[in-house]
This record gives sequence, C-alpha cells and structure tokens, in this order.
Amino acid sequence: MKCIALVVTLIFGTLVLTAQDKVLKVWPNGAPNHNGMDKPEEKYDGVRVRNVSEAEMYVYLPEKEKNTGAAVVICPGGGYMIEAMDHEGYDMAKWLKSRGVAGIVLKYRLPYGHHEIPSGDARQALRIVRKNAEAWGIDPVKIGIAGSSAGGHLASTVGTRFDCGSKESEDSFERISSRPDFMLLLYPVITFREEFGHMGSRKNLIGEGNDWKMVEEYSNELHVTPQTPPTFLVLADDDKGVVPRNSVEFYLALKENNVPAEMHIFAEGNHGFGMNKKNLPVDQWPELFYNWLKAVKMIE
Repeated sequence: MKCIALVVTLIFGTLVLTAQDKVLKVWPNGAPNHNGMDKPEEKYDGVRVRNVSEAEMYVYLPEKEKNTGAAVVICPGGGYMIEAMDHEGYDMAKWLKSRGVAGIVLKYRLPYGHHEIPSGDARQALRIVRKNAEAWGIDPVKIGIAGSSAGGHLASTVGTRFDCGSKESEDSFERISSRPDFMLLLYPVITFREEFGHMGSRKNLIGEGNDWKMVEEYSNELHVTPQTPPTFLVLADDDKGVVPRNSVEFYLALKENNVPAEMHIFAEGNHGFGMNKKNLPVDQWPELFYNWLKAVKMIE
C-alpha cells in the first residue's frame, strides 16, 4: 500500500520561516516515552554529543532561488552511543542547502535500553517536515532520510518499518505518513546477525544476549519490501568498522523487491568519512548523490 502525504502547515513554537538555521523540538509537548537518561547532555570534540535525552531538529532551508523542493532528514552515526553531529550532520545539511535541498539534522534520543526510541524520533521528525512542507518550500513527496553508520541503521529501520499514518485519527498530525520518499545510506549498519553485523550498535540498541526475535527485528535486510523507498548507498571497500557486506545484502534485498537503488563502493575511505575530505575518489559521493536525485526524479 502506498502512503499518500497529508500536508497541513504548522509552525512549532517560535519558529521563524527564513533561510536561517532553526531549532525545533521533536516532541514540543513532551515525548510519549523516556529513554531513562537523567545525566545532562555532554558535548566533546566540538560537536559530538552523548547522554541525549531530548530530540531536536536543526533545519537548514535553501534560498528560494535555489530551492529544488527536496528535503533530507539526516541521522548522524555513533553506534547508538554518541552522535557525530558535525561531518555526519551539520556539514551534510549545509552542503545540501547549498545545492537547493533542505537539510534537517536530527539529534535523536539515544536508546539506553529502550530500542524503540530512536526510530520513534525519526518517524516523528519526518511527520514534522511533511506537516511544515508548504511553509518551508518543500514538496511533501520529496522528503528523504539519510544516515551514516548506526545512523544508517536508524534510517534504514524507518525506511523499512514506516507507517502511513492513522487515517482514522481526529488529529491531523497523526494522519501524516512517516514514509521517507528516498534513502541515503553512508557505510550503514544494516544487520545485527553475528556473521557480519555490528555488535557494538546491536548491544547499544537491543542489549546483550542472543534474542533472535530482536536480532531479526533490527536486521533491516530482512524487512525490505516493494514499498521500501529508492536508496543510494555509499561505502568503502576498506571499511573495517562496518563490513561492506551490510550494504551489499541490503542492495540485493532492494533488487529482489524491484526497488530502485544505486551503490558505490570506493576502494579507499575506511569508515566514518561523511563529509570529511580525504583527497580520494570517495570525496565524489555528494555530487553522485545529487545526480542520483535527478535520476529518480526527486529534483529537476
């Protein structure tokens, strides 16, 4: 079943609709659940964060004359333990903005034993963007999700387990779809299966042990369907952090379900390159992604 985007313009809090950056609470009236974190949020290395207990969105809107109408919700990585907000978040949003694509960096709540919380924040963020689409100059059927490393796991979780909104709800917001229209996955964690999964992300999201039901639930290559959105994958062959088979298995699952996909495996780049320049061919990935957006008709 295809999700049909419902658009109702709403301004959250004191949001001012200009081309400047803005910060929104993902749950302005309080989240329906809590991740149990009671320590104050910490920053280190400049913009890496941990102890995240409140989800926020950082919105970068392009200038009107450059605006393509497309938007990307960006989920930084960090093994579900921290979030690398710089080269996997803000820098990506700024680059997208420069190319006429709205970039929305999501600082999602970290799980701390509550596996459902990060994906709940990401679905809510997609709804917020879709609800504000008209006011922000965004096409409600051109809203994608991006993620790097564990952020790629979060993005692909939402891309394979979205909902079309509760059509019976009297609340217009609850009727909005959380399906992303496309996905950008950088060196993503995809599976929690032991043979090639990322055990650190697995432990931090679903805990220790071998609960196969939970492992299967978050092994996203097992949940691809024909309704999974078109996907662009980028990784390096020499990645020792998250082995390339994660992306390869996801790509194969996409093709089995006739989902449009493009994958680039660069010889060098290792793990975590994001928007960092390495003076290697992997630096080309943003332009390749931009051209792919044209190919799948997300931008003109």
